Amino acid sequence: MATKDSTQSTLYIGGLDEQVTPQVLHAAFIPFGEITHIEIPPDPTSMAPHRGFGFIEFDFAADAQAAKDNMHLSELFGRTIKVNIAKPLRGGSGAGGIGRGPEKAIWADEDWLKKNVMGDEDMAQEQDTAEQSAS
Repeated sequence: MATKDSTQSTLYIGGLDEQVTPQVLHAAFIPFGEITHIEIPPDPTSMAPHRGFGFIEFDFAADAQAAKDNMHLSELFGRTIKVNIAKPLRGGSGAGGIGRGPEKAIWADEDWLKKNVMGDEDMAQEQDTAEQSAS
């Protein structure tokens, strides 16, 4: 029987269309195992419903790995999504980490996202989106 490993059981899902909701992600990822939590951080700086990425926590790391293996670079609402194992915050324990209160989600920190989750292509796409919004 698989064991629970929270550091390896959470996935980062990038490239989400604005139409994607937690219910949509649940339906897309439930075939791979029991999902314990889904989070799509809102975008307070624009009219968009979210920031284009989310996190899914599975009950078991093996389920998260199966979801990653099967869903990475698949299509959801006409967009290619990227699925990776979410990296834990360095130097911290728990979701908040050292120096952060538990009320602040780790993905709310742009520096953390750029360092731990986003690839060069994701950062370039985010920068292009920000420049288009500014003009």
